[in-house]
Amino acid sequence: MGLVVQKYGGSSVADAEGIKRVAKRIVDAKKNGHQVVVVVSAMGDTTDELTDLAEQVSPIPAGRELDMLLTSGERISMALLAMAIKSLGHEAQSFTGSQAGVITDSVHNKARIIDVTPGRIRTALDEGNIAIVAGFQGVSQDKKDITTLGRGGSDTTAVALAAALDAEVCEIYTDVDGVFTADPRVVPKARKIDWISIEDMLELAASGSKVLLHRCVEYARRYNIPIHVRSSFSGLRGTWVSNEPLGDQQVEHAIISGVAHDVSEAKITVVGVPDKPGEAAAIFRTIANAEINIDMVVQNVSAASTGLTDISFTLPKTEGRKAIDALERAKGTIGFDSLRYDDQIGKISLVGAGMKTNPGVTAGFFEALSEANVNIELISTSEIRISVVTRADDVNEAVRAVHTAFGLDTESDEAVVYGGTGR
Repeated sequence: MGLVVQKYGGSSVADAEGIKRVAKRIVDAKKNGHQVVVVVSAMGDTTDELTDLAEQVSPIPAGRELDMLLTSGERISMALLAMAIKSLGHEAQSFTGSQAGVITDSVHNKARIIDVTPGRIRTALDEGNIAIVAGFQGVSQDKKDITTLGRGGSDTTAVALAAALDAEVCEIYTDVDGVFTADPRVVPKARKIDWISIEDMLELAASGSKVLLHRCVEYARRYNIPIHVRSSFSGLRGTWVSNEPLGDQQVEHAIISGVAHDVSEAKITVVGVPDKPGEAAAIFRTIANAEINIDMVVQNVSAASTGLTDISFTLPKTEGRKAIDALERAKGTIGFDSLRYDDQIGKISLVGAGMKTNPGVTAGFFEALSEANVNIELISTSEIRISVVTRADDVNEAVRAVHTAFGLDTESDEAVVYGGTGR
């Protein structure tokens, strides 16, 4: 038996009973002959609670100190889990991200992994221990400061360790039984997928699917790491995410893999932009210099009488204020008239590799939205994805309408959500 990396989310280790249940599952894997490395998130909503506490103390917490605070949640989880495993008669050692060799850049609160040097983890495994690693964190390469990896950071930690340790598989344990054709909290008749390609999963993750985050899937694609998404609350087989089906996996050659949605974005419209070369570049260079990622972009046709146009783009709500401030400072250079900010939007995306060879998918998508009386504000497409922006209040109804229209509803029992918060 080879090496397995397991990751457990906050809902899986939310309390003492959850930690003991997870410890038993880990010990079972060890008894089956595997070397086991475990990446663990903070208990329940600990990270959110610590973030709220920091904002009560300081309206704009310093990034370095916020990272020092937030990483304490994972350290609590790893130590408690190691204790639980030892109480079951097996040896376990816990490691912080820096002790595990997770090396990052120096961008606080959303650092990226540069390298993983898991020497201490290998030593622990060679000595017969189960290694428990605090997810979501690392150490910066230049200043040796503690850093956090941002949303989905524990998933990324797990896949990065799996790559560095040449693991057979990275198992991501969450509070649903796998990857579904839509969020089962919104679509109770969503169907569990047995196997999905990394390309389709990458699009779903980028479009708002919360079961796996984009950076985690991106890392798995780069290093060809198979991911098995499972529930820590049941013993059911989950969803395999890989470049090619493995072993006896059922391959579903569906036109559509799923429907994703995202209500965490906002829209900024730059009004009255001179329609000449270089203006769009100046706008997006300003946003890039503020270290803000953007998603969808639409430029209107310029008015012949004025020679001016409007440019709209979406970005994370959490970056909205920073983007507005950066653009206001550059207003004299760019020469636009005004800015409009809207954080009451939602994005719905239809994803599937089959759509590029099946005419009618786009028409069916927009017909479903029309029949649900959902108005469209922005449209973006890729080879295997169609995304639209609507009012946030319309998102759930739109997702259910599109899911039904493409025959994705299951005839069996409704999907089970064990934890209730999504992670």
